[in-house]
Amino acid sequence: MVKQAKAQRMLTHDQIWAALDRLAARAGLSPSGLAKRAGLDPTTFNKSKRVTSDGRERWPSTESIAKALAAAEASIEIFARLVDDDAGDGRTVPLLGFAQASANGAFDESGLPSGKGWSEIVLPTAEDNRAFALEISGDALMPAYRGGDVILVSPGAPVRKGDRVVVKTKAGEVMVATLKRRTAKALELRSFDATQAERSMAASDVAWIARIVWASQ
Repeated sequence: MVKQAKAQRMLTHDQIWAALDRLAARAGLSPSGLAKRAGLDPTTFNKSKRVTSDGRERWPSTESIAKALAAAEASIEIFARLVDDDAGDGRTVPLLGFAQASANGAFDESGLPSGKGWSEIVLPTAEDNRAFALEISGDALMPAYRGGDVILVSPGAPVRKGDRVVVKTKAGEVMVATLKRRTAKALELRSFDATQAERSMAASDVAWIARIVWASQ
C-alpha cells in the first residue's frame, strides 16, 4: 500500500498530459488529430481542456486514454514509458491550425508565432528553437498533405529551390507550395495540385518565407 501510494504521488497531471502529447506525436498526429482518430471530440486533448475555468486540474478519463492507445496502436506499456518525463526525443513547439494562420496577429513581423490561438505539440525533431507547427485542414493541399497532417516549419532553415515552404504575403495571405525560383526581385511558387497555375509575386510583397522541415504523414 505504501509503495502504491508513493507511485500515485509521483504520477502528476502534467506527466499524463505530456504522455498524451507524446503519444500523438508518436502516431504523427496533433493532440486534436489523435482525439479525432480515437472517435472522441477533437478538442478532448486540447490544452484548454486540461484545466477548468476555475483553475482546477482536469485529468483525461481512462476511457479516453484507452481509445487513444487503440487509435495510436500503442500498448499500455508504451504509454507508461511515455509518462516518464525523459521519454521520447522530441520537444514542444507552438501549434496552430492552418486555417487560422492568416488571422491578424497570428505571427509577428519576423514570422514567429504571436498572439492567442496557439497550443503545443511534441514533435520528433525541432533543431530550430523558433520552429512552429501547422495542422492542415481540408484537402486543398492534396496530394502533398491531407487534413489532419501536421507540418513543422523552421524559420531558421535555409530555403532552396525545390523546398516545400510556407509563405506569408504582406497582404496577410498564408500559402504552402514548392519553391520554384527565388531572386532578389521575385518569388515563383509551384502548387502541389498539378492543375493549378504556378504563381509569381514580387519579393517586396512577401512578408516572410520559411521551409517545411518535417510532416507527420
